[in-house]
Amino acid sequence: MTTVQEQSSKSFARQIGLLTATMLIIASMVGTGVFTTTGFLIRDIGSPAGVLACWGVGGIIALAGALSYAELVTALPSNGGEYLLLSRIYHPLVGFMAGWTSLVVGFSAPIAASALAFSSYMQAVFPGSPSTVASVLLVALLSLLHALRMAEGGGFQNVFTIGKVVLISAFIVGGIWMGQPSRILEPQEVGLLASLPTSAFAVGLIFVTFSYSGWNAAVYLAGEVRNPRRNLPLALILGTGLVTVLYISLNVVFLGAVPVAELSGVIEVGHVAARSLFGEGAARVLSAIIALGLISTVGALIMTGPRVYEAMGLDYSRLRFFTGRARNGGPVVATVVQGAIAVLMMLTASFDTLLTYVGFTVSIFAGLTVLGVFVLRFREPGLERPYRTWGYPLTPALFVLLMAWMSFHTLIEKPFSAVAGLITLGLGVLIYLFVSQDGSRGEGFAQK
Repeated sequence: MTTVQEQSSKSFARQIGLLTATMLIIASMVGTGVFTTTGFLIRDIGSPAGVLACWGVGGIIALAGALSYAELVTALPSNGGEYLLLSRIYHPLVGFMAGWTSLVVGFSAPIAASALAFSSYMQAVFPGSPSTVASVLLVALLSLLHALRMAEGGGFQNVFTIGKVVLISAFIVGGIWMGQPSRILEPQEVGLLASLPTSAFAVGLIFVTFSYSGWNAAVYLAGEVRNPRRNLPLALILGTGLVTVLYISLNVVFLGAVPVAELSGVIEVGHVAARSLFGEGAARVLSAIIALGLISTVGALIMTGPRVYEAMGLDYSRLRFFTGRARNGGPVVATVVQGAIAVLMMLTASFDTLLTYVGFTVSIFAGLTVLGVFVLRFREPGLERPYRTWGYPLTPALFVLLMAWMSFHTLIEKPFSAVAGLITLGLGVLIYLFVSQDGSRGEGFAQK
């Protein structure tokens, strides 16, 4: 393993190109949520058109976030994501809390949720298969791959992600052809306009935001992306735009496949839709496709998260153990710790609790990061910005306001998950006080 002194004396090798960065974003986004949350949205919102609008608004939020993040990461193109950005924009404590949240909530919890969904879909394909063992093995093997062989890990991501997009696109085409999308416009007890300004819609956006989470994946590896001024904004915009189109199209298929009542509260909406459209055999094939797609999702999360903890290790001597890398590999200890937390969550937490917990907590730091576009423009007008946010100031303002609206209604409607998120933040403050006691800062912080 290389040491922190060796790492801090030179930049990380920029091995990640535009294709891998874009595929990483798509792989991080297209995972558990889109195949599991529409049933909850139908149950709570009550209007299929309102559900489709929820997915559309979620896409707008993700794209507004991607456009805003692109300005920040092209101006500050280093590994670390929100941890680095918030440390620079506000205060090291705010950045540290974002990094701590990434370890527990931003990556480990979604890895756990996606691995659980993987095993569930594998059981639909192979009834009686051991679910917990499959989930743990998936996380362990992918963690090993990305920790030890970074180049092979990137190629693995590209192949699985391209295959996932092609197969999902084929399902969309067949589903629209065989289904009845006109069901979305059928009169319902709750109409489209009545469903929008409600707490149910706001909380539904938390679920949808979880499904779109990952649009900022390339930010965490900004220090390893070739030609970051060009490739980072392109990857963020291309990846997010393509996933938005896929998500809306998928939900047109889901909502047009069966009567709305049959989807209400159902988790496996993809399986139900495929069974109605093409029969039980096709439903099992779709479950296999989703399971294969979730492999790339778990891999993408495992690949990106450790870069945050590594950046923290460069800044705080008491976290220096996060910085050890294998030759030609990723951060080994950081990857192992992340995987261990994910496995613990798989064994102790329920799926829907993880979704709300992740959505609420991550939205707080995403909102603070995008708010940083305004802060830096005011405080550092002379900072070189190779890319400037399209639609400024409306684009970042829309993102921040929607994040605040969603978080407020989640605190009211889902207090347990929201309080768990706030407790996580409180623990982050305590850990910061401990690791910063000696007053040391690593080379990474000095370079920011």
